[in-house]
Amino acid sequence: SRESAFVHAISSAGVVFAITRACSQGELKSCSCDPKKKGSAKDSKGHFDWGGCSDNIDYGIKFARAFVDAKERKGKDARALMNLHNNRAGRKAVKRFLKQECKCHGVSGSCTLRTCWLAMADFRKTGDYLWKKYNGAIQVVMNQDGTGFTVANKRFKKPTKNDLVYFESSPDYCIRDRDVGSLGTAGRVCNQTSRGMDSCEVMCCGRGYDTSRVSRMTKCECKFHWCCAVRCQDCLEVVDIHTCKAPKSAGWISQT
Repeated sequence: SRESAFVHAISSAGVVFAITRACSQGELKSCSCDPKKKGSAKDSKGHFDWGGCSDNIDYGIKFARAFVDAKERKGKDARALMNLHNNRAGRKAVKRFLKQECKCHGVSGSCTLRTCWLAMADFRKTGDYLWKKYNGAIQVVMNQDGTGFTVANKRFKKPTKNDLVYFESSPDYCIRDRDVGSLGTAGRVCNQTSRGMDSCEVMCCGRGYDTSRVSRMTKCECKFHWCCAVRCQDCLEVVDIHTCKAPKSAGWISQT
């Protein structure tokens, strides 16, 4: 499903990010900063020298490809091809957000001389990008010779290497179904004021929600004391908790 496509992509991206960061921080003996970033170069602001510690993302991608793809390369079926495609899309997503950072050298901080390096962006950018790709994931079928994909619906464009692909439609996550691993949304806490995915309207799938008033202890009136502690009081607050209702159909009873 498109959910498994996202899981493969974000997991592969996470391995790339973690390994690359570990290389730059000197935590691994097998790699270091990017050794290819040496000498001088030029950009829209003029000339600069490569210096600092550029993230060795090529090593991170190489490691992730060998580690994450190992299981999938043993199989030649449709699922393996799909997972390999989504793993690669995740790796490419991290490299997409490499950014050039520079430090100026000169009188009074002028940029007559610059030293620059390449650094990965915060992983949140990769996650947000793959979330958009999840929403636009493309359903595919195997081609006749079993070597690739074609779109299931001819009205949609052919997937690129950056797109996520999936074979099967997603199950109904509103209803609990152990066969597909869906826990359902009955009893889930929802946000009454939100309009996003956590809203009661979306999460409760139109079934409505129950509201209960509960008392809980929270930290309040926190003050900083020199030096160096923050001391708080325990306060009792009363809040409303909203939880999704269960389906009223008999199917809910049989499936639970």
